[in-house]
Amino acid sequence: MDLKLRPAEECRFDAVSLGEIMLRLDPGEGRIRTARSFRAWEGGGEYNVVRGLRKCFGMRTAAITAFADNEVGRLMEDFICQGGVDTSLIKWCKTDGIGRICRNGLNFTERGFGIRGAVGCSDRANTAISKMTPKDFDFDYIFGKLGVRWFHTGGIYAALSEQSSETVVAAIKTAKKYGTIVSYDLNYRPSMWSAIGGQAKAQEVNKEIAKYVDVMIGNEEDFTACLGFKIEGNDANLKKLNVEGYKKMINEAAKTYPNFKVVATTLRTVKTATVNDWSALCWADGEIYKAKDYNGLEIMDRVGGGDSFASGLIYGLMTTGDAEKAVNYGAAHGALAMTTPGDTSMASVDEVEAIMGGAGARVKR
Repeated sequence: MDLKLRPAEECRFDAVSLGEIMLRLDPGEGRIRTARSFRAWEGGGEYNVVRGLRKCFGMRTAAITAFADNEVGRLMEDFICQGGVDTSLIKWCKTDGIGRICRNGLNFTERGFGIRGAVGCSDRANTAISKMTPKDFDFDYIFGKLGVRWFHTGGIYAALSEQSSETVVAAIKTAKKYGTIVSYDLNYRPSMWSAIGGQAKAQEVNKEIAKYVDVMIGNEEDFTACLGFKIEGNDANLKKLNVEGYKKMINEAAKTYPNFKVVATTLRTVKTATVNDWSALCWADGEIYKAKDYNGLEIMDRVGGGDSFASGLIYGLMTTGDAEKAVNYGAAHGALAMTTPGDTSMASVDEVEAIMGGAGARVKR
């Protein structure tokens, strides 16, 4: 596989992400609309990946983001510190008392159960990171002087504002200049694009970004909405997956963007909110590899499963250079992450490797 990683001894960080990190407020087993208390977590599509790489896989990671400098921002910093992710690249922004200048994002998330699907309700307009431009971060310093082996960002951050998509492109171009591998998770969210041009704008932005990406990640909706690739034969509710259609889509994406060195997609059949079939595919060097199937996977909290797949995939690619092993690291880590609450993984690398090897759920004493 043609992934030429920078030597670890030349780089301060193994992996760095760029994106928004929000305060997640979780009503537990109940509903947002009737909650009287919430449990607080941190989370964000791009951040969750480097958090998993640090906490589960023991890699040196940092997050590029921005917070309003107030008590909520400092709470977010404390959560990030608990996850072991370096906070030195966070930009702190002055704000007023009511968030007119900038604010920190909130994400209310209920988990769903059985026939009731998970629900997310975000409150993220005017956040500090959405206002950042390429001039607000010294990417030459980060990727050049400090050194980064792997850079990860995604479509959630790219959708935040016009400035966000420009910042993504600037960061990726600088990363490439210094030999950093770039991964991107398409992570299409219709609600985020609806006010700035909808799916047409999503394709315009993501097709430009895709030209610079080494490792492209997403699910069927992501590849269709963001890059225009379609799968024939899947039913409307994805109750039945056409795996051969997925393989055809991945091959088409790799052919259209010859800069892609790896293309990966998760495979999810939603039986109920709490029972899914789960697997993944990975294309590299003209071959497609399928991960182990996790059929009838019982889910506590599905949010962040795709991000944990991405971190497991990246870890596998970085440490083994073997696409088949990497996609299995990703699928196992994503599966484990969905058995615990919150956006971020609580798994260990030993647990991931045990699941990859067929370990069961017998009690460990």
